[in-house]
Amino acid sequence: MENRTYFYLMLFENIGYIRYAFFSLGFVLFCAIVFFNTLIILVIFLERTLHHPMYILISCLSVNSVFGTAAFFPRLLTDLLSDTHSVSREACLLQAFFIYSYAANENTILMLMAFDRYVAICKPLQYNNIMTPKVLSVLIAISWIYPMICLGIAGILNSRLTMCGNKLWKVYCHNWEIVKLTCENTIANNVFGFFNVTTTLIMPLNFILYSYAKILIICRKSSLDFRRKAYQTCIPHIVILLNFSVALFCEVTLSRFATLELPIGLSIILSLEFLIVPPILNPLVYGLNFPEIRKKIIWIIKASK
Repeated sequence: MENRTYFYLMLFENIGYIRYAFFSLGFVLFCAIVFFNTLIILVIFLERTLHHPMYILISCLSVNSVFGTAAFFPRLLTDLLSDTHSVSREACLLQAFFIYSYAANENTILMLMAFDRYVAICKPLQYNNIMTPKVLSVLIAISWIYPMICLGIAGILNSRLTMCGNKLWKVYCHNWEIVKLTCENTIANNVFGFFNVTTTLIMPLNFILYSYAKILIICRKSSLDFRRKAYQTCIPHIVILLNFSVALFCEVTLSRFATLELPIGLSIILSLEFLIVPPILNPLVYGLNFPEIRKKIIWIIKASK
């Protein structure tokens, strides 16, 4: 009888010496993500002129990137060098919780960023009254706590299932893959999973689209200079949103529709995009496109020399 208290990550089996190349690439990505995002966090934290809602939310995005990276890369790098690729059920559920908390938090933070730009552009005279430090703190707390509560409940539901298998065809612990291994009825898990997807992904995305649609309408009626300033702050957000949405769509599609016939290498790359590309892209986009952040980064680099 198989040991159901452990899961085995099967995609690490028989990869030979190429594991060392993957380890080197993964280690470089891990260091780059932590470095660039920590730099953005420090710049915004240390520079008092950047203590405004838009920049604080950018720093929240970087904090979340480090959070997601810490949940994924250390385990990945360990498995690449290890000869055994087993993980205890508790540790696997915990990793799944952290990874999907990162994904849900990313979406809710992007929603807050869209709301901030909507208020700034569509209700400029009321901006300081709406986006007060207290309101911003409450919104940020909700954007972190609510998804983590939902995913914590989902993890508890998954932990109560009896497993009929223990082989995961992923390079990280994946909620849906764990549920598919059970012998029991999973209606409760599926219903709650749909509720989670609706409230942490679909509803925020709809609000984001509504906010940018309203911004576009306002910009079309405004002066050229007003449109230029609005686009300068909104376009980086939209680039980040599109990148994350496409990455998350690939991961959800690949996990839910097993009938898709894709080469194993391509399917791994697409399923990992939401964990790798946004954390790398976010600090680069904001660091290069916002002059206030870029100037402070250049100053720090010069000061260090």
